Amino acid sequence: MRSTLGFGLGLRPVHYTAILESPPAVDWFEVITENYLVGGGRPLDFLDRVRARYPVVMHGVSMSIGSTAPLDEEYLARVRELAIRCEPEWISDHLCWTGIGGQNLHDLMPLPYTEEAIAHVASRVEQVQDRIGRSLVLENVSSYVSYTSSAMTEWEFLTQLTQRTGCGLLLDVNNVYVSGRNHGFDPHDFLDGVPLKAVRQFHLAGHQDHGTHCIDTHDAPVRPEVWDLYAHAVRRFGTISTLLERDDAIPPLAELVTELGQARAVALAAAAEAA
Repeated sequence: MRSTLGFGLGLRPVHYTAILESPPAVDWFEVITENYLVGGGRPLDFLDRVRARYPVVMHGVSMSIGSTAPLDEEYLARVRELAIRCEPEWISDHLCWTGIGGQNLHDLMPLPYTEEAIAHVASRVEQVQDRIGRSLVLENVSSYVSYTSSAMTEWEFLTQLTQRTGCGLLLDVNNVYVSGRNHGFDPHDFLDGVPLKAVRQFHLAGHQDHGTHCIDTHDAPVRPEVWDLYAHAVRRFGTISTLLERDDAIPPLAELVTELGQARAVALAAAAEAA
């Protein structure tokens, strides 16, 4: 089912007070799931108060859906409990693995794009969807390494995964651009290669361009080349829900709201071109 929430921001603790004292012109907020898997206290109190005014989406970083380690049943139970509490529009995480042998790498590592990996991840997605009682939305990660065993493109992998499991896609436009630069593929091919109906949400963020490679940093405004790619995405997929991310060097809320207004303007112009 396509999403129509509009334009949102990531909910960050530094903005809690500003959001509640002067509610901004934001359509929804995305919360980092792991920040609220607690029994009580200040984070949940603020989440409840924000949720009373705005729709929210839960976005996780710890599911490690691509790992060979067993799924963390306790973690999934807590995710389900949080979802019951805040009633998110959907729950998302990353198509990646985050550790091996009990060790957390504290990074979102890409998968080999093979039939074996699809079968493995599809099975785990189905298990997760059963545990949390709803479909899962998975984000494409930015990547800096690839596997010699890969037998297909990332977008072909994503297409097959959504077809087998019914999961949705969180299409991170910045990550598509960063990975394209790092691996030498055309990011437009990525956007044109994933199924229209699978995409539930867009992410926009900033990155660092080092000439020979890019690093996904989320510490700066969206770059012009990513705005151009976002316009292409809107022309293809429509004006689905868009989230502006900032995780480091976080500016005042008003500055992010202004940048979110740029996303609205780009999407409106692109949609008009496609009409």
